[in-house]
Amino acid sequence: MERIRIIAVDDEPEVRDMIEEYLTRKGFDVRTADSGPALRDMLEQTRPDLVLLDIAMPGEDGLSIARFLREQHDVAIIMLTAASDVVDRVVGLELGADDYVTKPFDPRELLARIKSVLRRSGHDREADVPSPGKQELVRFGPCILNTESHQLSGPDGQEIAITSMEYDLLKAFADHPNRVLSRDQLLNMAHNRDWEPFDRSIDVRITRLRKKLEADPSKPQAIKTVRGAGYMFVPGAK
Repeated sequence: MERIRIIAVDDEPEVRDMIEEYLTRKGFDVRTADSGPALRDMLEQTRPDLVLLDIAMPGEDGLSIARFLREQHDVAIIMLTAASDVVDRVVGLELGADDYVTKPFDPRELLARIKSVLRRSGHDREADVPSPGKQELVRFGPCILNTESHQLSGPDGQEIAITSMEYDLLKAFADHPNRVLSRDQLLNMAHNRDWEPFDRSIDVRITRLRKKLEADPSKPQAIKTVRGAGYMFVPGAK
């Protein structure tokens, strides 16, 4: 079986070396780059399944590179952020990053995040094998979520691009219709992460999803805000 391809982009040599050594021992095909230009050169030669991307780099920063990747390539993205970079973390998620890991990190945590993102995004080789006869369609307003293929379709039948974390959030709602879910519940259900007091990732993702799902995002019908409590998925809403 072909190995999963990962590119780690970080300006710190010791971080690149640690990631390459650890993930290579775990069976991944790992390459490293110290900057955006170096990554672009690599992308002309190989198509990675996942990019580990440091936000704080001199010259072109990780946020700019993430925007480029999301627009030009079908690749999963995990941002590497400092604990204090709350704003950059939120912006990274808004740009479509699949997850983030806070520096300094334990390599075992990074591996767990990688496996989770690959599984959710469909870049996991084993996840590419379909389960025969298994398909569930869930309506979110005028759109349809296929929980087997992880695809969201608009009213015209065309696929709407969603990130793996956005899919996980929709799946959490689909599994708990007509139930108010708090932010910490959604974080645990969708991302397997405990709630952080200043983590706005759920609000960011809800806003992004409403723009894709709702006929009028300013007056959401499918995913409603319950003031002071959280969010609720309303099946059958138009």
